[in-house]
Amino acid sequence: MTAKCFADTNIILYTIGQDAHKRVIARDILSTRPIISTQVVNEAVSVCLKKIGFEREQAYAFADSVMRHTEVVSVDEDIVRKSADIAIRYQLSNWDALIVSAALLSECEILYSEDMQDKQVFEDKLTVINPFLSI
Repeated sequence: MTAKCFADTNIILYTIGQDAHKRVIARDILSTRPIISTQVVNEAVSVCLKKIGFEREQAYAFADSVMRHTEVVSVDEDIVRKSADIAIRYQLSNWDALIVSAALLSECEILYSEDMQDKQVFEDKLTVINPFLSI
């Protein structure tokens, strides 16, 4: 059985990035149909609009494509409450704690992220993997 995986926003954005090697790795991860949260979708849209220079239509089309290739969980009350505990316990930013909490409550074993500490384990259940470290 394959481990349930969660993809952070940076993984999603690398699927359209300029770095060809990272793009291949990110697309491979996306091909496994990882779990993402509504936070990831919204952060990706924001980056597309503000940093990449996409028109609104492009940004929302990208978000739609991502959602069709992933399982999307909503950031709800349970995730927000758990993120407070995670943020305090592990000294994470609010945004990273929301990602970790969404992954934990989705029963993921792997969190693909370039922004968090590689191999960090949360609650003895979720391990952060930076898939680009072997580059």
